[in-house]
Amino acid sequence: MARENINDLLAFLAVAEEKSFTRAAAKMGVSQSALSHTIRGLEARLGIRLLTRTTRSVSPTEAGERLMQRIGPRLQEVETALADVRELSEKPSGTIRITTSDHAANTILLPRLEKFLPNYPDIHVELVVDYGLTNIVAERYDAGVRFGEQVTKDMVAVRIGPDSSMAAVASPDYFAKHGKPRTPHDLTEHNCINLRMPTRGGLYAWEFEKSGREINVRVDGQLVFNGIEQILHAALGGLGLGYVPEDLAQPYLKQKRLVRVLQDWCPPFPGFYLYYPSRKQHSLAFTLLVDALRYRD
Repeated sequence: MARENINDLLAFLAVAEEKSFTRAAAKMGVSQSALSHTIRGLEARLGIRLLTRTTRSVSPTEAGERLMQRIGPRLQEVETALADVRELSEKPSGTIRITTSDHAANTILLPRLEKFLPNYPDIHVELVVDYGLTNIVAERYDAGVRFGEQVTKDMVAVRIGPDSSMAAVASPDYFAKHGKPRTPHDLTEHNCINLRMPTRGGLYAWEFEKSGREINVRVDGQLVFNGIEQILHAALGGLGLGYVPEDLAQPYLKQKRLVRVLQDWCPPFPGFYLYYPSRKQHSLAFTLLVDALRYRD
């Protein structure tokens, strides 16, 4: 059988990743009917169904999953190689996709991008906020941003922020009514605001350490969020105890709108790192961005 047209494979990847013909067609700038015709032709030539279609969703079959895993990274390498060649005669360009938390996006990435992007108008950056520990290779991200202790050893890790620490905080009114916890175990008697972790599928256990002793506490309360910012604002509203990065709470601690407890149980830990696969060849645009994000004391 003749080699498949690379555009057909790109069309398949777009539909499989978006899980929607409508979104994939918009992403590729083609009509939905043309895209559907392309996929049907590819499946006919291969003699196997690649996508399962229902009235509400599209998902890869077992054969489709295998094809995605085999050709996805290779097509990305081809795209990167072509971008490298173009950059020999053109300005740095291309789209860089990064998965991150809203905390890192707001406090580190956006302030640096404000200085970086005006100098490189042909570079585009897509930030996807996600609290899950996303597989950046499988999801075709160029890089991810997470706390240093969450980065796996097979990744290149570039420090982009200072050390961080967590802070257990609540409003003065909350502590006036309920008292203050003296040890992490006392938190089980308080109305705590929980964080849902999508990757692990459960609630985040509050982590504490003192004199080499580590304690993880499963707290309970009336509120659960999947974002840190919402936890902070709920704590400000007197709705319970929140566990948030210290730098987010600091302005409100100075204003005395929040009160911190258990500080001696919250030592510093490695801050945010940008990480990416060690084996991947990166474009000039990516190299320039990494350098702009790099943390300098």
